[in-house]
Amino acid sequence: MEPRFAIVGCGRIAHRHAEQIVKVGHLKAVCDIDFDKASALGSQYHTKAYSSLGDLLHNETDIDFVTICTPNGLHANHAIEAMNAGKHVLCEKPLAINVTDARSMVEASLLHKRKLFVVKQNRYNPPVVHVKKLIQAGKLGRIFSFQMNCFWNRPEAYYTNSWKGSRDLDGGTLFTQFSHFIDLLYWLLGDVESVKSTIKNLSHHYIEIEDTGMVIFEMKSGAIGSMNYSVNSFEKNMEGSITIFGEKGTVKIGGQYLNTLEYQCIEGENMQTNFSTKSANDYGFYQGSMSNHDIVYTELMEALKNPEHDIANAYDGLKTVEIIEMIYHSAGRT
Repeated sequence: MEPRFAIVGCGRIAHRHAEQIVKVGHLKAVCDIDFDKASALGSQYHTKAYSSLGDLLHNETDIDFVTICTPNGLHANHAIEAMNAGKHVLCEKPLAINVTDARSMVEASLLHKRKLFVVKQNRYNPPVVHVKKLIQAGKLGRIFSFQMNCFWNRPEAYYTNSWKGSRDLDGGTLFTQFSHFIDLLYWLLGDVESVKSTIKNLSHHYIEIEDTGMVIFEMKSGAIGSMNYSVNSFEKNMEGSITIFGEKGTVKIGGQYLNTLEYQCIEGENMQTNFSTKSANDYGFYQGSMSNHDIVYTELMEALKNPEHDIANAYDGLKTVEIIEMIYHSAGRT
């Protein structure tokens, strides 16, 4: 039987989820406190609309999965409510905006024996997959150091009349814009030992979070690296890149959103150029990460059949939150 889904939060990203859900299962219900948004999405997919998650869970008892697309700061409450009702959860990034909430989500998953996955679609960018395989095969040898650049543009219109930019619902630029980069750092190079960081709000005086930051990492492996990030790139996204320096080679994934292999010089390896990449998530006046939600749902279906299948789970989501919290703590943010 095909899995039955509900979506909570009917903003822009919910439409990408709905588009993929109907390819692999049934979209049984949608929910948003703004009932007009829920009704619009529900009408598009001929499904029931609710303004309360509690009402949805009470009435739609046969749902298998709840997909969480609400603001960052609400992910924990909504995911735990769904798991308390016996549902599996797929949560948009980030898992939560503090470690306490993220751990509560993991605990609810274990208590109720429900699956908890987090959307990390940049793991499926073809150049990222390529570099992951190189590292797993030992082609780069011991990793010495790395550099991450995250230079995007987020204009005032992005934050106007929105939860984005607030401390309680957004959480910070590393959560909303660049948590995928922190996830890939962990996924590719392992855990972080320590960080030193500084953050500032240099041009977005109307938001409560930073728009710029610099981080120095020391990894548990002994590798060192840095991350420079900003949403002040003039007029448009400039770059999203990761460069890795190893004893047997150097590689750089670049482009605006980790969508190209810009450089590869590895002992005994030819440069790969035949990558087929998709466009970014296009939201009109700004672009997000690469649109791989189709692969997310394909991988989700595989994970349901095979518990050992490699997919971003609750612990991966928790690790991202832990590292980001380390960065903000080092920068003096309380």
